[in-house]
Amino acid sequence: MPDQPSKLRARRRAETQRTVQAHAVRLFTEHGYDATTVVDVAEAAGMSPMTVYRHFPTKEDLVLVDEYGALVAERIAAQPAAQPPIRRIGNALVDSAATLTGRDRGQGPSASEEFLLARLRLMISTQALRARHLDNHYVLQQAIVDALGCDTTDPDTVFRAQVAASACLAAMHTALVRWVEDDGRTELSAVIAKALAAAFGEAAVDSVGTGPYA
Repeated sequence: MPDQPSKLRARRRAETQRTVQAHAVRLFTEHGYDATTVVDVAEAAGMSPMTVYRHFPTKEDLVLVDEYGALVAERIAAQPAAQPPIRRIGNALVDSAATLTGRDRGQGPSASEEFLLARLRLMISTQALRARHLDNHYVLQQAIVDALGCDTTDPDTVFRAQVAASACLAAMHTALVRWVEDDGRTELSAVIAKALAAAFGEAAVDSVGTGPYA
């Protein structure tokens, strides 16, 4: 197939990014974000700093880059357009969290969740990351608005979509902080669903999940 080489390159690129990010998060956690350099990360990953920068243009990207935004947009676009925006966004946020963390029901935190917990702890505790995280918030908000398929010629429609996206993301942020404070003892998707239900009512998502927050 003609696109096989490009798929292989994409897979190798993704594997390299996961390897580099895993080393970066480990070093930042063990030695501190400010005390760890990109050179340190490159040495731990067994590659040159230039290679690291090709995959992560800034030091902050080593913590902040993930697949969540693309997954959320994909899940929103796949839902019926007739559903209220809050419900489409809420379902997408919950479903995407469940996909990325991959915890088996009734089990403890998965490896993916442990990695996400480490990243979130760094985001919460590091000033430089908190500032960049806000930028990422706006990028995700715009991706959500685009995925909703709004009539961009109608400013009021776009405004309502922006408000819905921003409100859902605020609820999710509160859920993420609570989840970190609780050391990931509950499924992340359940915590996000509970936050959305608390903000917008039970109809905000298909299910509010399980666990102590349900």
